Amino acid sequence: MSLPASAPAASEPESPYAWARLAAAVLLSTVGGVGMWSVVVALPAVQVEFGAARAGASFPYTMTMLGFAAGGIFMGRMTDRFGIMPTIMAGTLSIGLGYILSGYARTLWEFALVQGVLIGAFGSSATFGPLLADTSRWFTRRRGIAVAICASGNYVAGTFWPPIVQHFIETEGWRQTQIGIGIACIVLMLPLALVLRRPPPSHASSPATAVFNAQGKAAQLSTGALQTLLIVAGISCCVAMSMPQVHIVAYCGDLGYGVARGAEMLSLMLGFGIVSRLASGFIADRIGGVWTLLLGSTLQGVALLLYLQFDGLTSLYVISALFGLFQGGIVPMYAIIVREYFPASEAGTRVGLVLMSTLLGMALGGWMSGAIFDLTGSYRAAFANGMAWNLVNVAIIAWLARGPRRRPVPA
Repeated sequence: MSLPASAPAASEPESPYAWARLAAAVLLSTVGGVGMWSVVVALPAVQVEFGAARAGASFPYTMTMLGFAAGGIFMGRMTDRFGIMPTIMAGTLSIGLGYILSGYARTLWEFALVQGVLIGAFGSSATFGPLLADTSRWFTRRRGIAVAICASGNYVAGTFWPPIVQHFIETEGWRQTQIGIGIACIVLMLPLALVLRRPPPSHASSPATAVFNAQGKAAQLSTGALQTLLIVAGISCCVAMSMPQVHIVAYCGDLGYGVARGAEMLSLMLGFGIVSRLASGFIADRIGGVWTLLLGSTLQGVALLLYLQFDGLTSLYVISALFGLFQGGIVPMYAIIVREYFPASEAGTRVGLVLMSTLLGMALGGWMSGAIFDLTGSYRAAFANGMAWNLVNVAIIAWLARGPRRRPVPA
């Protein structure tokens, strides 16, 4: 997939090489993204293996998301300093080793620790935020759709991996499945990392201040304040997002439909999420990241309300598809907003920070929903909790959207 370096234009934004490395980035995100989704499918088997309550069995997922969040910042800084290829190679080795070791975990705490550190922090985190930041530097006019395509790899992983993982857990056991995933990641990802060996094009970059109008008066929002608002918004939307994504498999088991049906719903949800991510990229190139995020967050709240109203098997399939279609484009929009308001030289670190907040939200929401279930014996209160957090996100983004259009930041 790599192209000869003879022509200077080959390494320019929007060039054929830029699209070739985008394809490699999607494949890397698809394979490495297994770290976020396999633990969801394995939750019932892990709960039985270690005799844990639902909240306890959700803890490895929480650790994975916490690790993914913290690792996104570290790996983002590593990308800014050393480039994307060394970052991906280090992440590949970490995720491979992590899966192999997790297959030998003797306690739930050992399993959770390996998931959080090797698979989350230094493994899968390298295949999301750093790849989004790197992709944003290779595109200008089509940045929205390019970043959305790159981000879709994470959801392709969510569509591709759950049925496969569920099949091998049923036929081979969850431990053998973990080991097999680790070997597959090393074999598939290391060659793909070589495609990303060229450094990104040089861009002029300068500090930026986003300007908004508050109550009819001109007001300036500093970059630090904007970053903080985005972090709070990211936490809020993903606490809401985590309820169906983390617990749909267990929810279907509780309703008597079986965990296999839940795995199918998760796959369906994330499959429609791919459509949403691609569509959101086209929309963002036309109306901007803030308005696109507001649209997605509002519709996500509608889908959560539908989960509260209907729990029939057919209804859950339909609502899961709608949920994926509504929320799939939310997380990539934070990367677009960062690139709209901040300089390219800070892309890896700042995208890592804002994506960290979304992952903290997923981690908090995944645990919180399990704890609410343990307290109430039902997921209804957990869905209502998700809707409340979603309203916080909508309020923040709606306030940001009130201001005038952004000042352009050099690509």
